[in-house]
Amino acid sequence: MERKTRILVSMVVASVFMLAVVGSAFAATYESLAGLKSVKAIFDVRAASAKSAAMQLKLIHDTYKDKNITAVTKKPAFVVSFIGPAVKLISKKREGFSMEDQKAMDEIAQTVREMSKDGIKLEVCDFAVNALGVDPASILPEIKHVPNSWISLIGYQARGYSIVPVY
Repeated sequence: MERKTRILVSMVVASVFMLAVVGSAFAATYESLAGLKSVKAIFDVRAASAKSAAMQLKLIHDTYKDKNITAVTKKPAFVVSFIGPAVKLISKKREGFSMEDQKAMDEIAQTVREMSKDGIKLEVCDFAVNALGVDPASILPEIKHVPNSWISLIGYQARGYSIVPVY
């Protein structure tokens, strides 16, 4: 009897495991990507919180590398545009920020380096930089300066990029 119980328990465990694997495989598919030949997105990053921005940038980078995206195209076209208060978070100057915020800004800088290395384009709005009193020379070197990010957003959208708000 004990042997039959072990076999039954093993079968139940194996069945549950198989259902979990099959279920997660189905959960990871996106009907919205079916039939696409390319993925192009511009992320409008305006987060004012360093901790929030660090998390959001990691999510953007993870999305870029997601197997569902790379199944459509090995090299998706992603652009990250820093606008508004987010421009303060990509500066090398850290005066006025708490130690916790500075740690998150270190994470942001690391993620920006990794994104750039992977081919994600990064832009900063110089209008916001100037309006918020950020020294343009203090912006992380991987990030390209554009005079007005709204014009950039308009141009990318006209080229078929999806605009993804990140607030």
